Amino acid sequence: MDGLYICAFLMFPPPAFYMELVFRKWVFAFLLCCRLIFSYSVDLVQGGEKVRGVNLGGWLVVEGWIKPSLFDGIPNGDMLDGTEVQFKSLMLQKYVSAENGGGMGVTVDKDVPSSWETFRLWRVSDSEFQFRTSQGQFLTCDGEGGSVSAMAGSSSIKETFYVERNYDNRVHIKLKNGNYLQATLANQLSADYPGMPGWDDNAATFEMTIVANNIHGDYQLANGYGHDKAKEVLKRHRNSFITIEDFIFLYRHGINTVRIPVGWWIAFDPNPPAPFIGGTLEALDNAFSWAQAYNIRCIIDLHAAPGSQNGMEHSASRDGSSGWPTSASYISQTLDVIEFLASRYGKHPTLLGIELLNEPSAASVSLDLLVSYYKQGYQIVRKYSSEAYVIVCQRIGIADPSELFQADIGSYNLVVDLHYYNLFDNFFVNMNPLDNIQFIYNSRETQLRALNRANGPLVFIGEWVNEWNVANATQMDYQNFGRTQLEVYNAASFGWAYWTLKNDRKHWDFEWNIRNNYLQLGSSPNRQVSNSAVLLGLVCGYLYLHHMV
Repeated sequence: MDGLYICAFLMFPPPAFYMELVFRKWVFAFLLCCRLIFSYSVDLVQGGEKVRGVNLGGWLVVEGWIKPSLFDGIPNGDMLDGTEVQFKSLMLQKYVSAENGGGMGVTVDKDVPSSWETFRLWRVSDSEFQFRTSQGQFLTCDGEGGSVSAMAGSSSIKETFYVERNYDNRVHIKLKNGNYLQATLANQLSADYPGMPGWDDNAATFEMTIVANNIHGDYQLANGYGHDKAKEVLKRHRNSFITIEDFIFLYRHGINTVRIPVGWWIAFDPNPPAPFIGGTLEALDNAFSWAQAYNIRCIIDLHAAPGSQNGMEHSASRDGSSGWPTSASYISQTLDVIEFLASRYGKHPTLLGIELLNEPSAASVSLDLLVSYYKQGYQIVRKYSSEAYVIVCQRIGIADPSELFQADIGSYNLVVDLHYYNLFDNFFVNMNPLDNIQFIYNSRETQLRALNRANGPLVFIGEWVNEWNVANATQMDYQNFGRTQLEVYNAASFGWAYWTLKNDRKHWDFEWNIRNNYLQLGSSPNRQVSNSAVLLGLVCGYLYLHHMV
């Protein structure tokens, strides 16, 4: 019957007005299908579906351990900002020392180095450096013949030294006027070495030991390359590290949310303060567009605050120090950044929430200061959105996991972010696979149950990973560990987010874990409902058309 109808339709085409009517019915049916599809989609959290998320770490906030090759082209790449160094006089066989760790004179009289003999680099160029003591002062020298002290509270030309390196870690240190420093027989450090020193064991030659070179963030990358080269490196990275294909992958594997770390300098795009490089705002806009296309929600996570809230590379610390809690100006500037983000994205349908600060350090950020900041940030977000979740992160280090649940930060749509790793603590070092799994059940599950019952903010496991300190673990071990974490973290009232989507260390890499079957997510209720809705919509549309035509 349908075949005869089609033949008649082709032999005796209907008039134009009839074709227009059919076209309009097709359009109406299409819209009906779309309405049916999206009416069956579930609002996250409020509608019952929790966050199944992945972090986009290492993209808009650089973390060198995630992609070390970003730093490969930096000259003197082992002498970046924050690198810790010690200097030993080859003539005296003594170490250069800032008395009392800084604020006093400098001697060359220590046999064994400790914190007083360790200096953090501030890089000025690939051969010019400033040396910061453990107490925060800088080495300084007034000029030719002057002695070096550690009494400068800030850095300028007098605190800038050239470093000449030899192949075997021997160095010469000189002032900008060309005078070389030397260790005197009186165990002082002075700028009066006569002439040009050789590389023998003379008074102007020191052995430099690099104690630590483990801070590789945005500051180190940009200041290491210099602006133009860093702009080229970061543009290439931002355009390729995360793309729309990644959102397709996430959608297909049931991920409904991405947590996107950003740095404070995004509010100054496209020309942020030196040495930071613009371009992150455009990339974040792209992420929102890609997420919207695949029904994925976005959490904007302020990962790096001015001055650094934890002294780590992922908070863009210059030298490992945490200046954020010591400066009212830094805190005020951070609130301005929250206002910028909330005003720009607060009404965007893809926004799920704004995280006010990532991983503040309990060692440097007091609870009272943090709660005050969180209260102000909450009110700022509420100015632009009554629906967006405001997410506050638990302090890292020694802190009570329930402390933010007891604070009166906001009245609704408030979430506390906890980060769960079976790493970064000696407690986990000697655990076998079964020990790790039992810890998840005995400690983490118990804690989540208590926090879920707290009748306060929702609970979010904003970072976790399918990695541990177990050597030679099998694929099945990893599968069991991942399955246990998913089982327990699924109970968090807001949901969870894996750290991170891409990583050179394969077990940290969500995509690698999924493709190689080390992490088994199971089914996603949302994607199943959406697929059913699509089918139902198409069937209804077909029946509607068949009846109307």
